[in-house]
Amino acid sequence: MELMVLLNALVTRLLFVLHSLIGVWRVTAAKKEPKYWLLALLNLLLCLETGLTLKFKQGRGYKWFSPAIFLYLICTVPSLWLLEIHHGTQYCGNEPGAVQVNLSNQDFNQSRDSSHGSERTDHHIIQTAKVFVNQLSTICETVWTLALHQTFLLLLVVGRWLLPIGVEITRDQLSQLLLMFVGTAADILEFASETLDIEDVRKNYALINAILAVWTWSMLQFPLDLAVQHIGCKPTASTRRIPSLLLCRYSAELWNIGVSLFIQDGPFFIVRSILMGHFRIFNQMLVFFTAKNILVVTLQLYRLAVITLDFRATILQKSRKGEVGCCPCEPYEASTHAIADQDTEMKEVVAFPPKEESQAPSEEQ
Repeated sequence: MELMVLLNALVTRLLFVLHSLIGVWRVTAAKKEPKYWLLALLNLLLCLETGLTLKFKQGRGYKWFSPAIFLYLICTVPSLWLLEIHHGTQYCGNEPGAVQVNLSNQDFNQSRDSSHGSERTDHHIIQTAKVFVNQLSTICETVWTLALHQTFLLLLVVGRWLLPIGVEITRDQLSQLLLMFVGTAADILEFASETLDIEDVRKNYALINAILAVWTWSMLQFPLDLAVQHIGCKPTASTRRIPSLLLCRYSAELWNIGVSLFIQDGPFFIVRSILMGHFRIFNQMLVFFTAKNILVVTLQLYRLAVITLDFRATILQKSRKGEVGCCPCEPYEASTHAIADQDTEMKEVVAFPPKEESQAPSEEQ
């Protein structure tokens, strides 16, 4: 096992566990009940996955699915649910800027004064760390919840980057996947913060649960790598059906369209439409992002129509050439066969001259 692969696998999962424990700590502090520390036991699943991955996969990832990312979602999402529900009954009385000034000026000066007579630097560092932790506990709960949301999404992208990749995915595919995750994370953060910050939404407990359910559903796309990987296709009898051939050739594109329509932009559009149509909630940002979801859904449907028409044209072209039994998985497969056939014909012409030329001397005699 390579040292860097082992290091990346362990460090990334350690970051996942640390962030999950911070979320559990905030839930316990907000609810004032120690029983919520039981949520930390979910990290045992991530520890078990780490041991199995190191033993059977030598620290590398799996094809099409990342168990570490999925278990990180299981460990962190319940804490964010509880914080958001508790957020509905919390009101923030202090500003983040005021906390920062108090943290940087008053308390650190007190820590310097208390350790001024001491000659040991470690005592000063310990005192400063205690003051910093105490001030973190006094930060408004809404600021903590938003910070956990932001770091959660950032850590999903960075963690997917640091996790060792398997042999089935290339570096080029990973870079494409990370760029997609950055845009996806920004949209999900905007959806959660923009809808849950509406005052009328906070007064409706069922509406909060519905928004959090859609938010959780949208997070399930992060453990999957199907957006950049094509499904292998073999020219068997089962793959000669039209749906199988379409999925064979455009698997990555169809997955992107499906994610947008059924996991992200489609559900987001439905929630925002319900907020505006049924609950009569209107603001500038809500209208803008609803229009954006409509545009994205329309463009994805247009892309699906283009793919279908292109595939239909390919099938018709092959049927005219008598190649219906071939699997059009690779776009250049037909042209490669055509070039190979042309080369074979040229070799036959060179090896066997035309019969007319060979019979010409006999006719002259």
